[in-house]
Amino acid sequence: MATLIHTLADHSDDVNYCAFSSSCLATCSLDKTIRVYSLNNFTELPYSPLKGHTYAVHCCCFSPSGHVLASCSTDGTTVVWDTRNGRMLAVLEQPSGSPVRVCRFSPESTYLVSGAADGSVVLWNMQSLKLYRSGNVKDGSLVACAFSPNGNFFVTGSSCGDLTFWDDKMRCLYNEKAHDLGVTCCDISSQPISDGEHGCRYFQMASCGQDNQIKLWLILFADFLGVELKYKCTLNGHSAPVLACAFSYDGQMLVSGSVDKCVIIYETSTGNTLHTLSQHTRYVTTCAFAPYSPLLATGSMDKTVNIWQFDLKQPCAGKTVENESKVTVEDWSEDDVSAWLCAQDLADFVGLFKMNNIDGKELLNLTKESLTNELKIESLGLRSKVLQKIEELRMTTISVSVTIPDEFLCPITRELMKDPVIAAVKLCSCDLQQLHN
Repeated sequence: MATLIHTLADHSDDVNYCAFSSSCLATCSLDKTIRVYSLNNFTELPYSPLKGHTYAVHCCCFSPSGHVLASCSTDGTTVVWDTRNGRMLAVLEQPSGSPVRVCRFSPESTYLVSGAADGSVVLWNMQSLKLYRSGNVKDGSLVACAFSPNGNFFVTGSSCGDLTFWDDKMRCLYNEKAHDLGVTCCDISSQPISDGEHGCRYFQMASCGQDNQIKLWLILFADFLGVELKYKCTLNGHSAPVLACAFSYDGQMLVSGSVDKCVIIYETSTGNTLHTLSQHTRYVTTCAFAPYSPLLATGSMDKTVNIWQFDLKQPCAGKTVENESKVTVEDWSEDDVSAWLCAQDLADFVGLFKMNNIDGKELLNLTKESLTNELKIESLGLRSKVLQKIEELRMTTISVSVTIPDEFLCPITRELMKDPVIAAVKLCSCDLQQLHN
């Protein structure tokens, strides 16, 4: 069930894009601004709106840490912002000066890609904030981009309908004619799936276009082979061009927005429609799932952004972890860990832990360093809370893993006896005679 919980109506013109971090939502518009909201209560941050572009802002995206926000515009620039104070860190000018239509960070924040209306694509080094590599698609404007989960490859989509794969040296690896009337958006799921035949682990990619279609693809990324692309299926739920698509963080759902003013949420494993949302009054231009919470944002030419909340029926909802004496923590599945997180009021981390395949054994091995460096949990308070709960779990695990000798247990209550004593028994002569007989 998807429930509309909030509507943002602060932009004065079409909303072009929206993006989530773990704590914020960013939106951008034809009104030349970027607005940043807290996920706690959907109020704007003190420095919002961000004003640095001189023309319409087409796209915005957060770095994986959420500390940096990038935005790109018709003015031919990609601006990098510090999300902690709203300070402008850099203005990256497209070498050709062409309007920039899309920007995207690599998973490790090493690079930022910007793609422009003249088909130019630039890879920026985020440490130096300098141009690293550049290239061009064969035809059309560059309007879509998505990175592979390992950051070694990325795909771009063009208005002529091509999907082009590049490595991190900007070498063109593969080109696929995907949508006859032009690509409008693409996304790659962070969660691998098995093809069921050869045991290969693929990543799902979705592309959508002016042909009213959403296509699902399977991508095999291999350093020695490059890219292998397999067509999976076509989703035909919309009656007009599809302008946006995005995977949920766990890869189980795909959302799309269209000129038909509808938002459709699909189950990726089956292609079945889960929800159709029709609250927008004009074209739906953008949609995005939050990374660690069951939230969806949809933006439209009606100048609004709708925030939806899901009942995901994840392990948090109804599933409980079995008693540790029956299933030891080391034997917990990823779902058991998810249920434990929910029971500890840590449900916001379910998506993060599942993305990193944290089962019981991995859970017990987590440290302050791994929470900071590998899971990227930046808040000291949240890290401390997670570590405290894990330490409590370790103590429970130690206590239940020790075999207590039977003579230490009360024969009636079966509880561990404290200060046990041996009672002296005095038998009378008749008792002794009875025992002797």
